[in-house]
Order: sequence, then C-alpha cells, then structure tokens
Amino acid sequence: MLPPKCGNLITILSIDGGGIRGIIPATILQFLESALQKLDGEEARIADYFDVIAGTSTGGLITSMLTAPDANNRPVMAAKDIVPFYTKNGPKIFPQKWGGSIENTLVSLSAPKYNGKYLRQLIRDNLGQTRLHQTLTNVVIPTFDIKRLQPIIFSSYELNSMPYLDALLSDISIGTSAAPTLLPAYYFTNGTDSSGNPWEFNLIDGGVAANNPALVAIREVTKQASRNDPNFSPIQPLSKERLLVISLGTGRAKQEEKYSAEMAAKWGIFGWFIQGNSSPIVDVFTQASADMVDYFISVLFQAFCSSDDNYLRIQDDTLTGETSSADVSSEKNLTDLVNIGKNLLKAPVSRVNFQTGNTEPTANGGTNEQALITLAKKLSDERKLRESNSQEQTN
Repeated sequence: MLPPKCGNLITILSIDGGGIRGIIPATILQFLESALQKLDGEEARIADYFDVIAGTSTGGLITSMLTAPDANNRPVMAAKDIVPFYTKNGPKIFPQKWGGSIENTLVSLSAPKYNGKYLRQLIRDNLGQTRLHQTLTNVVIPTFDIKRLQPIIFSSYELNSMPYLDALLSDISIGTSAAPTLLPAYYFTNGTDSSGNPWEFNLIDGGVAANNPALVAIREVTKQASRNDPNFSPIQPLSKERLLVISLGTGRAKQEEKYSAEMAAKWGIFGWFIQGNSSPIVDVFTQASADMVDYFISVLFQAFCSSDDNYLRIQDDTLTGETSSADVSSEKNLTDLVNIGKNLLKAPVSRVNFQTGNTEPTANGGTNEQALITLAKKLSDERKLRESNSQEQTN
C-alpha cells in the first residue's frame, strides 16, 4: 500500500464484532471487492485499497484473513471466501448440541458455552505464523486485557514504540474473539517488558471496549499524523475531506424487540448474563459502544467536513429472533444472515438523526449498493493516483 502522502485520501475500513453475524459484513465486502474488480481487474483485493482496516471480535478475524499474506504476498482469502468460511465452519465453532433450556443454562453458568478448541485451531491453520507487521496493509484490532482491566489495541502504527504488540495474527484474532459467556479468555506471551520478563496477554473480546472500531482506527491514523510521520501530510487536512470511512455493522435486534424494562426489572446476576440464546449484559455493552461511535463519526462528517459522502455506515437494526444471536449456527439462520446482508445492499443509505438519535434514510441518498459503487470508484481513483505519483517520484 502506498503511503497517504502520495494521494488525496486516507482510507479506512471498519468491521464490527458480532459472532456468527460476521456473515452480514462479509456479504457486503464481497460486493465491494466485486465492484473494485470491475474497475481494476480480477486480482483486486480489499487490502489493496485501504490505508487501515480495523476489526473487533469476528470483525478482527475478517480483518486478519483479508490482510494476512499468502506465499505470493496476496491475501490468504478474497472477500468472496469469507461467507463460505462462516457457513462451513460456523456449526463446528458453535455446535448446537444443547438438550434443552435448563441444561443450556446450567452449563453456561459454570463454564463458557463453547470450548473454542475448533475455532482456535481453525484460526491457526488459516493465519499460520504471520505477525502483525507482515499484514498487507495497516491493521487495528481492539482487545481487552482482563488482568490489566484495560483495552489493548493491536495497531500496526504502534509497533516501533511497542514492539511486544507484534504478535501472531492468530493469537490476536483468538483474543479479540473471546466473547464473555461464549468462548474462554485467551492467554499468550509475546516479547518482553523492560525487566526482561515475558509480556503477558490475558484477553477477552475487544467488543467490550470498542465493538465498532471505526473511531479507534481514526484515532490511530490521527496519532500517527500528529507524530509528523513522513507518510502523512500535516494533520490539519484530516478535518476536511481527506478521510474516507466505510463502517460495517453486524446487525442488532429490532428496537423494543429483544428486551424490555419490565423484563430487566426482574433480572438478578444470572438473568443479566443469560436470556435464551443471548447475554443481555454483553449485548448492552457492545451495542451501546457501537452506536456511540457511529453517532460521533456522523457528527464529525456532517458538522466539520464539507461533505459527508465519504462516510458510509451500513447496519441493520431490525434483526429478530435467532438472527440477532451471536452463536446460532443452524442452516436456516446462516442462510437468513446471508440474505440480510444481500437485502442491506438494496436498503437506503441511512444517517443518524441528531434530534432523535435514530438512524433514518437520507434524502436522495440512494441505496447502500449504489453508495458502495461510488466509493469503489473513489478508492480505485485514489489507488491509481498513488501509483502515478509514485512512478513520477521514481523517474
């Protein structure tokens, strides 16, 4: 990836967490990559067009698979491979072997719902020995360290100052995907601290800190620019039209559909952690943080940039029943999630209404599919501009 100084834009892709619902953004990414291939040829890949790709939890796993290099220094997976990855492996990652609601509850109270062994081996097999510094473009993956009680952001931009973050992508992906109540926390060591002791990581799902990592990605880019990195133009242009951000959600339950105050008023500790196929406390933390990030970035683009056309948030907030769960991997639900992603492409572009706080269709905004085609053209033009400028500098 050529540095931003060679072009006009700083391009950011962000992918939310959401377990098996990662199928939804994966479907969107397949369309985006296809649009880029129509412009630049069949070898075009998502990683070729973004200065940084950020992902949390299942989004972190997608990020790793889109940016980890194969033997030919191309992504180990194209975007079209991500949905089949989920539909094939989802039932083994989240095996539906529960005898009934009572058994389900008793097991979940004493241990994570799934042991995570299949997922961990699957991630290691796909990502191999690739480390963070080897990704094909910059990567930002939030996690949360349960021992330190603080977020750990695995960022390509921080490797010079914090070399212990240069961990295996497989370890990072397993850590950010360790959803509380569903999968076990993950421990590994990498590098040493100032005393020469192994640097320890005790990680759980990054979604408890930043389920929508778009703002974290913008923060990392801004920090790097403020350090006078030669790969960036001065920081002031970041407040104008230099940012292009595509933020993909994994869907959430329809408002007033999943929980209510009447229900929550009766919950104790167990009730907050387990309700059917979901964990209310996890849903609250992840969805609240994701919505606040979207709200803030919408304010940034609409209030401070001369145009908000360079920010696209695609999210479905009408999920019902099993589709709103993070781990239901039945054949029907997997098919339903793919269809939700396809339907999202046909849905109108939406923005946060600052008066109501609700997400509403924009006037004359077209569909998400049309917006992605427009942004694909901008991404393609930006890449060609960088290649042209780089060639001129070489000559």
